[in-house]
Amino acid sequence: MLHFTDVTEFILFGLTSHRELQVIFFVIFLIVYLITIVGNVGMIILIKVCPQLSSPMYFFLSHLSFVDVWFSTNVTPKMLENLISETKTTSYARCLVQCFFFIALVHVEIFILAVMAFDRYMAIGNPLLYGSKMSRIVCIRLISFPYIYGFLISSAATLWTYGLYFCGNIEINHFYCADPPLIKMACAGTYVKEYTMIILASINFTYSLSVIIISYLFILIAIFQMHSAEGRKKAFSTCRSHLTAVVIFYGTLIFMYLRRPTEESVEHGKKVAVFYTTVIPMLNPMIYSLRNKDVKEAMTKVISRTCLAK
Repeated sequence: MLHFTDVTEFILFGLTSHRELQVIFFVIFLIVYLITIVGNVGMIILIKVCPQLSSPMYFFLSHLSFVDVWFSTNVTPKMLENLISETKTTSYARCLVQCFFFIALVHVEIFILAVMAFDRYMAIGNPLLYGSKMSRIVCIRLISFPYIYGFLISSAATLWTYGLYFCGNIEINHFYCADPPLIKMACAGTYVKEYTMIILASINFTYSLSVIIISYLFILIAIFQMHSAEGRKKAFSTCRSHLTAVVIFYGTLIFMYLRRPTEESVEHGKKVAVFYTTVIPMLNPMIYSLRNKDVKEAMTKVISRTCLAK
C-alpha cells in the first residue's frame, strides 16, 4: 500500500491510445486552446480600454474570462504534451497541484456566475439604485468571495486527496488528474474523499445555483412588471448570454461530479471533461461578444481606431 507521497509518478491514459487520433486531437485542441487564450485575454483588454464597458456586469465578465484562461491552462498544455509524447506520465506533485487548482477554479467560476446573476437582478430590478448599490467597493467585495472561498475549499479537498492510498496501480483513466479517477484507482482512504467530494459539490453547486435561480425569478417578476415592450426585450437580451453560459457549465459539471466514481461514470466523465475544460472556456467570450450589443459596438470602435491609426 502506497501513500500519495510514496508514488513518484502517475500514468495518464489520455483521450485515446490510437496514434492517428492523437495527432488529430493535438491539432484540434491546440487550435481550441489558442482561440481560448486570444478570446479571453482579448475580452479582458477590451473591457479595460473601453469606457462603455465600465459597468459592474463587464467587471465581473473580465474576471470570468480571467478564470477561464487559468482553468484551460491548468489542463490543456499537459493534455497536449501527452498527446505527442511517448511517456504519458505526470509527477505526484504536479498531479496534486493540478487537482488543487482545478477544484479552486471550478468553485471560483460557479460563484462568479452566481454574482453575475445577482448583478443582473440589481440592474433590472432596481435600475435607479443600481449605480449606488453596485459601487466599485461593493463589486470588489462581491468578486473577492469566489476567489477566497474557492481556494479555501480546494485546500481542504486537496488534503483529502493527499490522504488516498494506492496498491501499485498508478494508471489514471483520464487526461488530467481529477478526483473521480483517483478515487477509483485508490485502494484505501477513498470513503472520506468520495463522500466529501459529493457532499461539497452538492452543497456548493446547490447554493450557487440557488442564487442564480432566485435572482432570475426576481428578474422575471421585474420584467413582467415593465410596461414597455422595448424595455422587456432589452432586459431579456442582457440575460441571454449569462443564462447560456450557466446552462452549459452547470450541466456538464453536475454530470461529472454528482455521481459515485464507477468505471462507467469515469469513462463518461472523461468525455464530458473535454467539453468543460477546453470548449467552454473558448465559448464564453464568443457567447458574450456575439450576443451582446455593447461588446460588439466596443469591438467595432477598437478595430476602427486601430485601422485608422495605421
